[in-house]
Amino acid sequence: MSVNETSEPTRRDFLYIATGAAGAVGAAAAVWPFIDQMNPDAGTLALAAIEVNVSSVAPGQSITAKWRGKPVFIRQRTPEEVTAAQTVALADLKDPVARNENLPGDAPATDANRSAKGKEQWLVMVGVCTHLGCIPLGQSGPYNGWFCPCHGSAYDTAGRIRQGPAPQNMAIPPFEFISDTTVRVG
Repeated sequence: MSVNETSEPTRRDFLYIATGAAGAVGAAAAVWPFIDQMNPDAGTLALAAIEVNVSSVAPGQSITAKWRGKPVFIRQRTPEEVTAAQTVALADLKDPVARNENLPGDAPATDANRSAKGKEQWLVMVGVCTHLGCIPLGQSGPYNGWFCPCHGSAYDTAGRIRQGPAPQNMAIPPFEFISDTTVRVG
């Protein structure tokens, strides 16, 4: 065995390990702000659930609440709007899935699966067009539901896509009526 072939660690080995460890810590410290900025801000977390008083919403009227930075349309539909939504055959829909976070993911897009159970006149949905994220206009379009003038997507009175480039029905967020006049979203 020669003088340079010792099995004991040398000072040079220690310096290599210490430099590598310092570099790894430095890289993690440099990357952390980029990873941390992807977390939701405090304002969004504070709005994880909202309660909305709907006592002043008459049949045929809508209100818009803000939940997690998105508009939520809350509409008390007229009996005619409910009937129009209930009579649509599932075969006529572009998207046959309810998109209701309160139900299993494969629930069919019937009006009952898109409205509030026991309060079928109420519709609560995220008011964002599923094509490019625009905000549709209410009570307009060929189905008297919602219409996105940006690209021509038309939704019916249950928020289901009926024509245009939008691929999916508007989403139904998790919600429940905690009283006759208050709905909790989130």
